[in-house]
Amino acid sequence: MIRIAVVGDIGSGKSYVAKVFGYPVFNADLEVAKIYRNNRKVFQKLKKELPPYFDSFPIKKKEIINAILSKKRNLKKIIKIVHYEVRKKMNDFLKKNKHKKIVVLDIPLLLENKINKKKDILVFVESRKPEILRRLKKRKNFNMKIFDNFKKIQLPLDLKKQKSQFIIKNNFKKNSVKIRVQEIVKNLI
Repeated sequence: MIRIAVVGDIGSGKSYVAKVFGYPVFNADLEVAKIYRNNRKVFQKLKKELPPYFDSFPIKKKEIINAILSKKRNLKKIIKIVHYEVRKKMNDFLKKNKHKKIVVLDIPLLLENKINKKKDILVFVESRKPEILRRLKKRKNFNMKIFDNFKKIQLPLDLKKQKSQFIIKNNFKKNSVKIRVQEIVKNLI
């Protein structure tokens, strides 16, 4: 099985690019949302670790935002608790898809949390900053302070780009991304 890991900046279009590959995708952001909605154990751990912020289940996005904005350390605490569960979900996904030729990992903090394997094919999604910000501001619940907090815990983009075997320039025009994805798949198979 070939594991393709899509990396890049927040809002660069990683999830879109991951889907274009046309193979099973593990989307960590969707899994995190499910964990907040369905995992009582995670709620209990967050309530124990950050009692002033988490008081009812399911966990609300507003509670997470308040916790992250009040203290910088809180984001790391939340990630530590939630990422353990995300990793378990990813392992289940990999077992379920072990006979697939290719799987795609869409995990924003893949390199930061050392989830990648040495043989993973890293695909860096590159987009222009003004375009990224314009798109992020359209997102529901977008908060610049949270965006800045996440940027601080991410590896520098230059390093991610340097570690990647392939680069996709995402100008948010579907055709250019599709053509580049097809080239990458041909190169790998």
